[in-house]
Amino acid sequence: MPRRGNRWGLVAAVAVLPVLVLIRLVTAVVRFATSDCPLGGAPEQTSCTEALAFGGASLPDGAYDIDCTVRTWLDTDYLVTFRMPRSDVTGWLTRTYREQPETRLCREGADLCLNLNSDAHPPPAGAGATP
Repeated sequence: MPRRGNRWGLVAAVAVLPVLVLIRLVTAVVRFATSDCPLGGAPEQTSCTEALAFGGASLPDGAYDIDCTVRTWLDTDYLVTFRMPRSDVTGWLTRTYREQPETRLCREGADLCLNLNSDAHPPPAGAGATP
């Protein structure tokens, strides 16, 4: 009677598949837990003109230490940070945003921030952003 092949090779192959799936799952969980952007869309440098236009603004005269990033995944989020002379801030906000929204959701250490993300204070007409 002819001898059949070794069945242990098939058993090993079938046993290894769940182990590989488990390793992949553990790797994904660790990556998700330790990533700054677990769902993708890491921030990238972008044009400040584009970023500010999205919110209906432009850089004020005398701005410095300017940094502009965009993060795109499910939504598009721009972050623009800059410094300007303190005495010019109120005038720039008044010219740029006729109805100044409440100052809230500021990052720690911010003297003043502007949040246009509300129904009560939508971005100016023509801006790409929507509340």
